[in-house]
Amino acid sequence: MLKIANIEIKNAVLLAPMEDVTDISFRLVCKELGADIVYTEFVNSEGLVRANAKTHQKLKIIEEERPVGIQIYGANIDSMVGAAKIAEAENPDLIDINAGCWVKNVVGHGAGSALLKDPPYMQQLVKAVVDSTGLPVTVKTRLGWDEKSIQILDVAKRMEDAGALALTVHCRTRKAGHKGEADWSWIPQIKEVINIPVILNGSVLTAQDVNTAFDETGADGIMIARGAIGNPWIFNEAKELLSTGNIKTVIDEELRIKTCLRHLELAVKVKGEKRAVLEHRKFYSGYLKGLYNASKIRNELMKFVEYTALEEMLLGYLNDLKNREIIISENSIEHA
Repeated sequence: MLKIANIEIKNAVLLAPMEDVTDISFRLVCKELGADIVYTEFVNSEGLVRANAKTHQKLKIIEEERPVGIQIYGANIDSMVGAAKIAEAENPDLIDINAGCWVKNVVGHGAGSALLKDPPYMQQLVKAVVDSTGLPVTVKTRLGWDEKSIQILDVAKRMEDAGALALTVHCRTRKAGHKGEADWSWIPQIKEVINIPVILNGSVLTAQDVNTAFDETGADGIMIARGAIGNPWIFNEAKELLSTGNIKTVIDEELRIKTCLRHLELAVKVKGEKRAVLEHRKFYSGYLKGLYNASKIRNELMKFVEYTALEEMLLGYLNDLKNREIIISENSIEHA
């Protein structure tokens, strides 16, 4: 059972914060398909306190996506406190601190997983944020900076002592990035040393991975990142598997194309038509993966800037796929 303040969810499956991915429209799609908690893209604390409009835009949330968390990152305590207060004004359900991002332009400024180099300072930073807000504060981090400095057990205790109400652990080191398999064996060890909920992240790419992670680790929740890109149905599949032992959802061409359009429809409402259509281009590969003639269709879709024309083409493509299946089926019967 995942319990964070007033949030209480059994077999919680969460959508991870991802830069340039988890905007409102994607969060809403994942929420509609079973995600229990969703998170904003990670938001730069320096950009917030300096009133950068583009940075502040990432904080925007709407009622339909609750419970929703805003994730902030930074290395300067004063900036993180200021950012937390700005985030609190948007009225999220919780604030999450990113202490796990591994990319160079983040760690190069002492933020993200760079905080793992100095656990006492990391604890001081988290406590300052906790003390500055009335919202629940959680932390997302990694096992350590590299395989020679895995100190997650000490870090976990420090996060609890600092007042964090839950800890998400990406079960790789900063050095590993996304390479290799995540080491889930640390989750039971972490749960032995702290009393706050522990959420597992890393190498969760299928519904079966979610089920296995719960069974093997006793995690209080499972957070999905890359496994949801182009496959938001993973949340629905995971819920089906956890509740019934079977996956009933069939991810066919109709589900793929109609979900793609639903995602874009939501984006248009939030961002406006042209921007939504342009930014949606990065999702076509995932939604059309494995479909006949998908690469040609993707190239055609890149030309559109209007939703109606794009919708017409995708629905026409869906109709062509169905007709093709009928022809293949009839030919198979004839040659049987």
